[in-house]
Amino acid sequence: MNKTIVNYVEAHKLAILGDWMEAMREEADERVLRVVSDQVFNSTSQEFIDLIIMNIKGYKSDYEDRLTDFSEKVVRLNWPLTFVTKGLHTFGKIIFKKMENSGVVTIENQSTLYLAYDEWMTPLNEQIINVYSTTWEKTVSLQKIALQELSAPLIPVFEGITVMPLVGTVDTERAKQIMENLLKGAVKNRSEVVLIDITGVPVVDTMVAHHIIQAAEAVRLIGAKCMICGIRPEIAQTIVSLGIDLSQLTTKNTLQKGIESALELTNRKIVTMGETL
Repeated sequence: MNKTIVNYVEAHKLAILGDWMEAMREEADERVLRVVSDQVFNSTSQEFIDLIIMNIKGYKSDYEDRLTDFSEKVVRLNWPLTFVTKGLHTFGKIIFKKMENSGVVTIENQSTLYLAYDEWMTPLNEQIINVYSTTWEKTVSLQKIALQELSAPLIPVFEGITVMPLVGTVDTERAKQIMENLLKGAVKNRSEVVLIDITGVPVVDTMVAHHIIQAAEAVRLIGAKCMICGIRPEIAQTIVSLGIDLSQLTTKNTLQKGIESALELTNRKIVTMGETL
């Protein structure tokens, strides 16, 4: 980086930071300002400027690690990538405006300074985009894994009785997760009866029904009974109109009735306690 720019930035760091933060607050959309407090915005902005200055001055020893840490932070803070890259552009505009006002940039040297700055800016911009994108992809991947683990839980409610509540759309990928969790959970909990509650499934079409039937058949093969609960009137009508055969499965319209039937199948029942005299 050209020494003229390096020396100016180092000498006017605080003024540049103040102008940059003011400009970025004006350009930030509601997503940034709504989820980030003033203190966090200020400290993160300071860190961003420090990174830029480190790169300008050629301090490469721990720059890569700090850039990665910064990218992970702004991903967690939900800063859009456009906001981060715009920050670099704004930083350059502020520097040159200040240098022009103070007479550092002249007609004679402006081409040289602009070219030097651009040669530094382009690879830094690409580097930030790459690190940010990689961090974001990693975050999304971890979130996807976490959601998959939570998307089909098998919950023991009584000894020998477990429930799998399903919420949302059941696609092929999720159906595999349901099948795996059902079989592992049924064996682990020594389930005699497994209830699949589809109250939260908005649409049951041929594909969804096929997945559910497959899951129920797999549970039966490992020695447990399977019951489908939460079949609402509109779902029942759809199943009939599509010609889907659920005659081999026990079905209940609510989870409560399913649990009552499961208790009967395991020689138990819910009774109402009389008032104590």
